[in-house]
Amino acid sequence: MLLEDDESMNPMLSVVNLVDLFLVIIAALLIFIAQNPLNPFQEDDVIVIKNPGKANMEMMIKEGEKIEKYESNGKIGQGNGIKAGVAYRMKDGSMVYVPEGDEQQNQEVAQ
Repeated sequence: MLLEDDESMNPMLSVVNLVDLFLVIIAALLIFIAQNPLNPFQEDDVIVIKNPGKANMEMMIKEGEKIEKYESNGKIGQGNGIKAGVAYRMKDGSMVYVPEGDEQQNQEVAQ
């Protein structure tokens, strides 16, 4: 009864409660934005790949404050180039890249 009497005398109490609610919502949104990997305020370089290997694959690259977005057209890419080397997956799961031309070194890494 006492609370109902206070609210009827001062209708601003309900407005203050709404302001408090909005402040909590804004704080939650700011935390969510800060944890986003593409946050423009972070100085880290980030690459985000959505739907990898599928026809609708997208790649977003953030370097400093610059963000670039690339979308797949579903076709295999073509281009002019030469083989630059060989990549090997080791037993521990790591990858080793060996530039083209060192045949002796290629044999050593493969074993």
